[in-house]
Amino acid sequence: MENTFMIKTIGVLTSGGDAPGMNAAVRAVVRAALKKGMTVYGVKRGYCGLLEDDIEPMDEMSVAGIISRGGTMLYTARSAEFRTEQGVLKAKATCEKYGLEGLVVIGGDGSFRGAADLSAHGILCVGLPGTIDNDIACTDYTIGYDTAMNTAMELMDKLSDTSQSHYRCSVVEVMGRGAGYIALNTGVASGALEIITKEKPYDLDKIAKKMMEFKARGKQNFIIVVAENIGHSEEICKLIQEKTGIESRATILGHVQRGGSPTVRDRVAATEMGYYAVELLEQGIGNRVVGMQGGKIVDFDIQEALSMEKPYDGKLHQIAEDIAF
Repeated sequence: MENTFMIKTIGVLTSGGDAPGMNAAVRAVVRAALKKGMTVYGVKRGYCGLLEDDIEPMDEMSVAGIISRGGTMLYTARSAEFRTEQGVLKAKATCEKYGLEGLVVIGGDGSFRGAADLSAHGILCVGLPGTIDNDIACTDYTIGYDTAMNTAMELMDKLSDTSQSHYRCSVVEVMGRGAGYIALNTGVASGALEIITKEKPYDLDKIAKKMMEFKARGKQNFIIVVAENIGHSEEICKLIQEKTGIESRATILGHVQRGGSPTVRDRVAATEMGYYAVELLEQGIGNRVVGMQGGKIVDFDIQEALSMEKPYDGKLHQIAEDIAF
């Protein structure tokens, strides 16, 4: 039977910060493309792999056993050279060398800008939202977000145990360079006294007053969650102790939140999005970002996706404040 696929050869790469579930997405892309009769190449270390010709063919066994692994088997990096016109043309030449007609790019906003540049030069690109921050506006959910939140929540539960033993306040900084979604949700899930994000103003004097009131009513330990984009958690911790007299410790959870075996939600979302990306390329459709809205897989023009703004859940933040103790 004649092969009627519009796209015969594609590549897949992971770019920017790693996120749990990226491997599941790579697996879905590779297996879906092979099922459709395509040839698939894995590009190593993001766009650096295109600039340095670090590319290898992939088959079913290449992605065997990776769905449960955190990180990314293709490795990842950020490339200053690729952000130049010369870099994009060099990457295009590498694509042409391997016959790559399409490329699946798993990453965040910066990765999508690169995908848009390659699409403009004739390489069909489809972006998948892979970032723990959940800060991509065109999608309700990004690959890695659920795992990162569960990791942070588990660590905060452990901190709560030791804080209670010492009548202590734990100031916990979680990741979220561009948005406070991890802080908000893990703060709610861990029963935090206060959640500090850039999206909502905060007042340390009011926080200290609340702590003293709750202490007078018998509360013995406190958790304050701070988003990475606020920063200076050590200084916040110092001021809290000075204002309340309550022993306080700052803990920055850092990159541990990027690691670990992805949750069911991340594995399933990554698989659905990866398969959908291949379906788009199969039809010769590029310059798109795949997302999830209302539980459905959708896609948008990359430039349209980059121009969107994601609202902060002020209602959830208010709920957290109203029920805090």
